[in-house]
Amino acid sequence: MQTPATFSSLVAVGDSFTEGMSDLLPDGSYRGWADLLAARLAAASREAGGPGVRYANLAVRGKLIRQISDEQVDAAAAMRPDVITLVGGLNDVLRPGCDVPAVCAVLESCVRRLAPACDRLVLMRSPIRRGPVATRFLPRMLELFDFVDALAAEHGAAVVDLYGAHVLGDDRMWAEDRLHLTAQGHERVAEAVWQALGLPAQSDWTRPLPPAVRAGWAARRLSDARFTRTHLLPWIGRRLTGRSSGDGRDPKRAQLLPYEVPLPGAALGTEPGALPGAAPDAVPGADV
Repeated sequence: MQTPATFSSLVAVGDSFTEGMSDLLPDGSYRGWADLLAARLAAASREAGGPGVRYANLAVRGKLIRQISDEQVDAAAAMRPDVITLVGGLNDVLRPGCDVPAVCAVLESCVRRLAPACDRLVLMRSPIRRGPVATRFLPRMLELFDFVDALAAEHGAAVVDLYGAHVLGDDRMWAEDRLHLTAQGHERVAEAVWQALGLPAQSDWTRPLPPAVRAGWAARRLSDARFTRTHLLPWIGRRLTGRSSGDGRDPKRAQLLPYEVPLPGAALGTEPGALPGAAPDAVPGADV
């Protein structure tokens, strides 16, 4: 097993999930699982007398797998870090008429370029918010996830099975937009990746939440109306006009630089209070 000090550099590649939505900080920026992982690796390295960690996060919300391939993969490979994480393709399979084999072909190209450029490549089976919409797209998702498993086996990559973790399908792990994980969800993902790197567990990231207390009918309808107005209608508008929330947006952390101080907020392994009630199903895990 490698020690924490072994991993001195981390590059994260992907879309809004890796950018950190919707783990919102007080200043309006997003933290997310990759930042949490970088903070933990940096702290562990320094505790072992190492130099800390250099960290880059090239992820941009709304990106499809072809855009990730064209805009992020070669840049990540050129950095030649110890660890690269790659998560992408779910935005593609949630769109009408998606050619899943074509998505898989681009994903394979990404892996072939990234695997030789790092000591450890980490892939993921993405978390899915359970419900009727997820069920509708499930065959495509599973085709993508099975391909991720095959790629990992071929290239010696680690796979983090977030889809298989029942707790990450719990409504309370998803933010008000019903598209992205909460802070608690991102904390679970950071722990999962930490363990996938062969590092000692600090918590059980698959632990179920306490039983939910269902909100009343009026509260659920008010939540539905707010979600539709604030999140769903703008999302539909962008789809109809061919726009993305990531248009014109720079990568979160474009250069591989020392990661100095963990960002404020809950520490890894904490369990913030669960959100009240259970929201009805919406587009699972898609970018806004």
